[in-house]
Amino acid sequence: MTVESIIKPLRYTGLIAALSGWITIFTAISVNPWFVFTRDAFSDLGAPDANMPWIYNYGLIITGLIIILYSIPQLYDSMNRIESFASAYTSVTGIFLILIGVFPSGTRPHVFVSTWFFIQGDLTILLWGIGLLIRGWKKLGLFFLLMSIIAGVIGFTVDWPSAATAEAFGVVVLDIWILGMLKVHKIL
Repeated sequence: MTVESIIKPLRYTGLIAALSGWITIFTAISVNPWFVFTRDAFSDLGAPDANMPWIYNYGLIITGLIIILYSIPQLYDSMNRIESFASAYTSVTGIFLILIGVFPSGTRPHVFVSTWFFIQGDLTILLWGIGLLIRGWKKLGLFFLLMSIIAGVIGFTVDWPSAATAEAFGVVVLDIWILGMLKVHKIL
């Protein structure tokens, strides 16, 4: 067994994490008919008074573990120190997602860990953008760099109708980044 044979399937864990996140959200919504996208927060689905809050909380923990796994092929495929550093930020992003599941809505650290999940994700995209620019991949590097800056500005300045709409925006940004990373992993 070679290192490459171990890394090859791990390159798909980014896509698996994206799917896992959305499956978690939609499954939790399906058992909580009171949830309104334009009024509530996704984290309400994991609050103690939600129906089966464990679906949301354990789903985030599992998705966070998958994100941590995704940092491994990123480190393997990195070509400079900034990209290596960015892969570490991917694992930190996964840790913060796990912490959202561990500290659900209504607990003291919840707002901190949920906010920092998105900040860490944005920093990951920013660092990959810088790293790819250093590598000489100008188009994808610039795309990630601008996506990070623009998404950060939009995320914090738009008057979102609900936390869920802002959270969905952040998740979609991360999903777009994961799709862009398929080129880095030589899948596309």
